[in-house]
Amino acid sequence: MGTAERFRAAVETRDLAALDELFTEDVRFYSPVKFTPFEGRQMVLGLFGVLLRTFEDFRYIGEFDGAAETSTDGEEAPSEILLFRAAVNGMEIHGIDLLQFDGTGRVKEFTVMVRPQSAVHALGEAVLAGLVADGLVPEPEPVPADR
Repeated sequence: MGTAERFRAAVETRDLAALDELFTEDVRFYSPVKFTPFEGRQMVLGLFGVLLRTFEDFRYIGEFDGAAETSTDGEEAPSEILLFRAAVNGMEIHGIDLLQFDGTGRVKEFTVMVRPQSAVHALGEAVLAGLVADGLVPEPEPVPADR
């Protein structure tokens, strides 16, 4: 079983320990709601813990494989796209997970894209709340009322 199949099975069974084995130590996770990536295996695993709790009725519905240039070194790497459907707070989300692998077949970069925009907003709020609750990021500063 390849990395993408093992990844898919781990997500579908919500098995964080199995995900741990699939990521490089310096994995980068590109989120649709954050400009800079989440970096490092521990942070990405923490994020996955939040995501697995946040998504409702998560299911993969298709896949494509090929190769794509990575953002870290500009080299082309074996890649796979997994299409998914889910909900957040009852709002339907359509999305893709782009997995890019290193030379040993472990996930080096992970990019998520979701639609529609209203779902991106709902996902961002729910994930931030989960990250704060798990102590992975500090609580954001309140925005002054005069802005």
